[in-house]
Amino acid sequence: MTLVGKLHSKMVFGRRVRVLGELLAARVPAAAHSLVDIGCGDGQVAHLIAQKHPQIQITGIDVLVRPQTWIPVQAFDGTTLPLADQSVDAAMFVDVLHHTNDPLVLLREAKRVARQAIIIKDHCRDGFLAGPTLRFMDWVGNAHHGVVLPYNYWSEQRWRAAFAELGLTVADWTQQVPLYPWPASWIFQRQLHFVARLTSGRQITSVSQTAAAPSL
Repeated sequence: MTLVGKLHSKMVFGRRVRVLGELLAARVPAAAHSLVDIGCGDGQVAHLIAQKHPQIQITGIDVLVRPQTWIPVQAFDGTTLPLADQSVDAAMFVDVLHHTNDPLVLLREAKRVARQAIIIKDHCRDGFLAGPTLRFMDWVGNAHHGVVLPYNYWSEQRWRAAFAELGLTVADWTQQVPLYPWPASWIFQRQLHFVARLTSGRQITSVSQTAAAPSL
């Protein structure tokens, strides 16, 4: 691991896990009893969600299964989820879709297997130097894990178009994702991150921020 990677792990990773655990747990449907974390890594974020929702059975799926994980993890080929149609209440992606060549492939699979909701944390390539900033963050956080880095970042407009193409409704969207302390937040936070909850259906629902970002 590089010096930059070590500093990231020490100063950012713990806060990231805690903040995302709170934000994502707040968007799990109240009636959910099962959730699959797709591209779960070591499963720490999912483990925090399980602590806040003890009634939910959470499992992980990843291309690279790490030797030690916080939740049960099953390997998959990166494109087809080894799950039956409508077999879980919710599916979740945490900074996963921008690591794929085509996020629509896994989004379509998530819609196939999830009965109630798809929960996403990812990036928006909008604003000044958004692309280079996201590439740097991605390299620091993932290169030492051997994660594939295609740097496939979408704008908010592209994300929303993809959701509409798949017949997914944005039930909740926020770009208030306080992952970094000041002054790093001024560079790496901005509006580069989002958390969303998607549902299937033809009805149009308004975008809300009822599940607010944690105060820090």
